[in-house]
Amino acid sequence: MACSAHLLSQSLYSSHRASPAARGNLRSGARPPARASPAARPGSSARGCRGVSLRVAASFEQGRRQVEVSYDPQAKFNQLADQIDKDAGMTRLNLFSPCKINLFLRITGKRPDGFHDLASLFHVISLGDTIKFSLSPSKSRDRLSTNVPGVPVDESNLIIKALNLYRQKTGTDNFFWIHLDKKVPTGAGLGGGSSNAATALWAANQFAGCIASEKDLQEWSGEIGSDIPFFFSRGAAYCTGRGEIVEDIPNLLPENLSMALIKPSEACSTAEVYKRFRLEQASKADPLTLLKEITQNGISQHVCVNDLEPPAFEVLPSLKRLKKRIIAASRDEYNAVFMSGSGSTLVGIGSPDPPAFVYDDEDYKDVFVSEACFLTRDENEWYREPISSKAAFSKDDLPASVTD
Repeated sequence: MACSAHLLSQSLYSSHRASPAARGNLRSGARPPARASPAARPGSSARGCRGVSLRVAASFEQGRRQVEVSYDPQAKFNQLADQIDKDAGMTRLNLFSPCKINLFLRITGKRPDGFHDLASLFHVISLGDTIKFSLSPSKSRDRLSTNVPGVPVDESNLIIKALNLYRQKTGTDNFFWIHLDKKVPTGAGLGGGSSNAATALWAANQFAGCIASEKDLQEWSGEIGSDIPFFFSRGAAYCTGRGEIVEDIPNLLPENLSMALIKPSEACSTAEVYKRFRLEQASKADPLTLLKEITQNGISQHVCVNDLEPPAFEVLPSLKRLKKRIIAASRDEYNAVFMSGSGSTLVGIGSPDPPAFVYDDEDYKDVFVSEACFLTRDENEWYREPISSKAAFSKDDLPASVTD
């Protein structure tokens, strides 16, 4: 990239020497801002707004006519940067990989293939991981590293599965070095692994020049995970089938509606939760009625139905006690308290703050807590982490003055 910057500065200088007056103004003014490297550029290859540009104008007499020369160094800089990127190709990319919650989750039947039919309102939220992709000189394998012990880094990881899937579908031969900076807890019902896979598919497509459409990526992703197709929605979607049938719901909920995520140290096994599920014990609420209620009137406790709560509470009885205690202690601070997915994360909608007992009670010393808000994305852009979002933390991260 140093070489690219040198070429840019030379091009700017040589193109500017023809106008002495403009050169003087440029020297006395601010230098054009340095261009971001591909690693700092999120999501799509489209650049969008680069910020306010500097415009320099000079005038001189030419015979009896006055000629005005206008020069925009930032526009010239951007034009040259675009050309260099096009010629050199992308080599690095950092992407935000957000998780999701299920505002309601109805299980409507058992399928012949052993899966269950569901009807659920999914929504992306602002808690997420960061994934760094770099092109590897190897043409035989990807290399994955992570900041969290115990997360698999072999081909069982959904990131590697997604990259293999992309190469299989497109015939491309790009391999990658990937670092996963994980903040979303595992076994939480937040779809962190599914989001990582969707993000990897998006990244691979960017490196390949976007040869596949978003619809292609969405359809392909269902082959490796039922929740992955959702992340190719705009962030809010009504999902049916195994979860792979995704219907976008535009402008569903305000992004400034805050929430608290509270997850005990124990995880819920999705397989074990479904094993204990009994269809006859499921809610009788019509999913489309629930969707209409949320669309028209917002979130309330009675619409946040999750048919997997009862079996999850059998797997983890302490989770049921925690939910009851949160509701009792919140004093109506939350619009609703419910479990996301197959657990074990409990979501309180309407406030970013968990009840005080979560910090004070020794039983919850290892609890995971994070505030979050709803998140969406624009067409042809990947999700962006909100600047105001705060890192998740556990009780151990707090200063002694808070926990004592």
